[in-house]
Amino acid sequence: WVWGREEKGVLSNISSITDLGGFDPVWLFLVVGGVMFILGFAGCIGALRENTFLLKFFSVFLGIIFFLELTAGVLAFVFKDWIKDQLYFFINNNIRAYRDDIDLQNLIDFTQEYWQCCGAFGADDWNLNIYFNCTDSNASRERCGVPFSCCTKDPAEDVINTQCGYDARQKPEVDQQIVIYTKGCVPQFEKWLQDNLTIVAGIFIGIALLQIFGICLAQNLVSDIEAVRASW
Repeated sequence: WVWGREEKGVLSNISSITDLGGFDPVWLFLVVGGVMFILGFAGCIGALRENTFLLKFFSVFLGIIFFLELTAGVLAFVFKDWIKDQLYFFINNNIRAYRDDIDLQNLIDFTQEYWQCCGAFGADDWNLNIYFNCTDSNASRERCGVPFSCCTKDPAEDVINTQCGYDARQKPEVDQQIVIYTKGCVPQFEKWLQDNLTIVAGIFIGIALLQIFGICLAQNLVSDIEAVRASW
């Protein structure tokens, strides 16, 4: 009973971190895992047992995945503004729940530290959080502040100052830039993609070539098996 309760808590945390309008990410993990198992089973058993049906299934299934990936890439380019809006919604939705879950908190802190950003499009997005908003009714000490992960880092500091973001947004914008990152995570992510476009494109091309190579090997093996059987 305790194990079941802990499992439910873990799945609930994952869902809260990756909430996309009610979509449960557990289903995504199940689908991806199932597809990988089916592909591995069909390719491995088909090659070992020289089963042309499984090899053809492996080849066709891999071709469908390749086509879907290509379609997704084209759609992502065409509807990049819609994807940006979804990313904005995703970040702000989780900003609201920043203090509700330690895993979610760590995820946001890691993102803001890695991209050197604050909020989705700027530090003022933290007004969405009940602890950081600037309303007069907010009695929190973190009022009009930001998490420590938004703070610019001093290389000389070995210990993280978790209070460095207090009252940061009460300062003029010029002074804010000295203390915290003022750029949002969405623009920073776009900048990272542009700066690393060659690497990202190379990874996708490498994956595509591996898939094409797998399809060609499967088809070649099917042809060899059928040629041997025809000679009997």
